[in-house]
Amino acid sequence: MILSMIDLTKIIIFSLLGLILGSFINAWVWRLSKQIDSEGEPKKLTAKQKKELSIVTARSMCPNCKHELAVLDLIPIFSWLFLGGKCRYCKKPISKQYPTVELTTAILFGLSTYFWIFNYNWQYVAFATWLVCLVGLVALAVYDIKFMLLPDRIMYIMYGIAGFGLVVQFAIGRPLADIKNVVISVLICGGIFWLLYQVSKGKWIGGGDVKLGFLLGLLIATPMLSFLMLFLASFLATIVAIPLLVSKKIKRNAHIPFGPFLIASTIITVLYGQYLLDWYTNLIVVGTS
Repeated sequence: MILSMIDLTKIIIFSLLGLILGSFINAWVWRLSKQIDSEGEPKKLTAKQKKELSIVTARSMCPNCKHELAVLDLIPIFSWLFLGGKCRYCKKPISKQYPTVELTTAILFGLSTYFWIFNYNWQYVAFATWLVCLVGLVALAVYDIKFMLLPDRIMYIMYGIAGFGLVVQFAIGRPLADIKNVVISVLICGGIFWLLYQVSKGKWIGGGDVKLGFLLGLLIATPMLSFLMLFLASFLATIVAIPLLVSKKIKRNAHIPFGPFLIASTIITVLYGQYLLDWYTNLIVVGTS
C-alpha cells in the first residue's frame, strides 16, 4: 500500500500524539501506584499527598528525589536519552520503562491511524474512542506487569468512554443491527472469564481479568473477532510461559499477569483481526477446493 503525503502526515501527527500520551501514561501509573494498595484499595493520604499525586493538577516530578521537572526534562524519549537515563537532579537511574512506554504508545497510535478504515462518519468516532481507550489499555498493561493488578480506577474510566463512544456511533449512523454483535462480543470476552472465575473460585483467573474481558468485548464489538482475541491471548501467553518454565525462571505454580496478553491480543485483533480472519477463510477455501 502506497501512502499519500496526507496519510503519512496523519500517521506522523498521531504518532507524536501517542509519544506525548505515553509520557502521561508513565506519570499516571506511578501516581496511581502511590494512591492505591496491592489490592486496589485507596490508601490513606493527607491532603498534601493527594495534591502532589494528582494527575490533573500536580507538576511532574522525579520518582526518586521528587524534584519538579523542567520542560527540558519532559520531552518524551529525547530527555531520557539526553540525560543518559538519569535524573538531572539526583543522578539516580530512570527506568527504561519510561522511553519504552512512550515509544510503544507512539507506534500503536501510528499503526491505528494506518490500519483504521474511514468509510462512514461513525467510524471517525470509533477511531477517537479507540485512541482514548488505547491510552487506558497501555496503562493497564504496564500496571499489571509491574504490580500484578488491573486497577478499577482505570477500568471504570474506560467503561465510560467505550460505552459513550458506542452510543454516539449508533446515534450518528452505525447500523442498529450491530448492537446484537456488541452484546454477543461482551458475553464472549467477559462471560467466558466470569465462568472460569466462578468455577475455580478465583484460582484460575482473577476478578480483574473478568472486568477487563467485558471491557475488551465492548471495544472489539464483533463475535468472531472476540474468539480470535481469546485465541491470540492464550497463544501469546503460552509462547512466553513455556521458555520461562523450561529455563526455570518461573515455577509451575507462578502467577503470570494475563492482562497484558489480553490487551496485546485485543490491539492485534482490532487493528489486524479482520485481515487474519480473511486469510484463514481463504486458506480453508483453497485447501478444500
